[in-house]
Amino acid sequence: MTIWRYLVDDGVDAARGLAVDEALTALYGRNHTNSEEATLRLYTYQPHCALVGRYQSLEDEVDLDRCAARGVQVGRRPTGGGAIIMGPAQLGVAVVRRSCPEKSPRETLRDHAGGVIAGLEALGIEARFRSKNDLEVEGRKIAGMGLYLHPDGGFLFHTSVLVDLDIELMLDVLRIPGAKLLDKPALRIGERVTTVARETGRPLLAPEVRQQFASAIATFFKVKLETIPLPDEHTERVEDLLTERYGNTGWVSQRSPQRDARGSSVLKTPEGLIRIYAGVRAESIKSVLITGDFNVLPPSIPRLEAALKWSRAQPAAVERVAAEILSPEDLGVDPGIVAGAIWQAVDRGLRLEGRAHPLRREGSCYAPEAEMSSPGSTVSDGRDATNPEGVAR
Repeated sequence: MTIWRYLVDDGVDAARGLAVDEALTALYGRNHTNSEEATLRLYTYQPHCALVGRYQSLEDEVDLDRCAARGVQVGRRPTGGGAIIMGPAQLGVAVVRRSCPEKSPRETLRDHAGGVIAGLEALGIEARFRSKNDLEVEGRKIAGMGLYLHPDGGFLFHTSVLVDLDIELMLDVLRIPGAKLLDKPALRIGERVTTVARETGRPLLAPEVRQQFASAIATFFKVKLETIPLPDEHTERVEDLLTERYGNTGWVSQRSPQRDARGSSVLKTPEGLIRIYAGVRAESIKSVLITGDFNVLPPSIPRLEAALKWSRAQPAAVERVAAEILSPEDLGVDPGIVAGAIWQAVDRGLRLEGRAHPLRREGSCYAPEAEMSSPGSTVSDGRDATNPEGVAR
């Protein structure tokens, strides 16, 4: 039976935790000929760390002043994806091994997601792959995944499993488009995510479920886990990476060549007033948040939001995704009308992108100042000149 190295870490700081993962990836480069061998690392961060994706603009994703006030460290991951909070209640899962040139990155991501799904199954939770890089339970996100391909030929599969989540903290330190404008924002964001604690009905921290994940992942990949010391070259590489990247303020704080822009729209439906917030960058839809006076959030809404993430900012693309996911019964209107309202929000963001606008604030959305009364209509302008920062009063 193939042996995988098994590593356990708790309370690591942002810079060192990220450096350890990339240094591990370097061990499985072109000189590592056995593609069956790997390292599984299950770990937690100190309370707390805000980690942005490799290609994100730090200031667009994180409120640095609030992080400083609450003692939240900030880091930049080698993997792509969105900003996340990590701490004792989020289990970091890293699988590092030699890359397989016959498989695409998407296939590699899905293959390794199976081990995380198996870990959740061991806890009695049925999860499935959603959209580009999330796992969901009945429409709610429970884990986000990423992949980093090292130039030397190794790869890092990275997952954050929400064993539990402090949503109030997340909303305070991360910039989530439209979230601060919501009525009861923690409740509304809670409709889109779930946790192991929530699904099992008992309070949990990540170390309490680590063994179940380790056993399930080993069974899924048909391997045996052993604690194997790391070579000296790994330790040396970690220190180099701390200097070059993860502990380097310039690297962590690097700006994207193009800043994010936000747009919004309002849609009146038989189910109530729907507000749509969109973030865009470089002709791509970075995020969509759909809110309203829902008694129960339709399960299709989080799926639609996830499917639109990083899709092309084109009306036809939005309409196609909406047609695939929505039904007329979800919001009481044709999916094409919903797609039109989403595109209006996206289009406003595109028109603002790259412009210096006196009302624009990074990380926030415009608050629509009017509400149309007829079903299927949208607001003509999403700006509120009396409330430029978009903060709910």
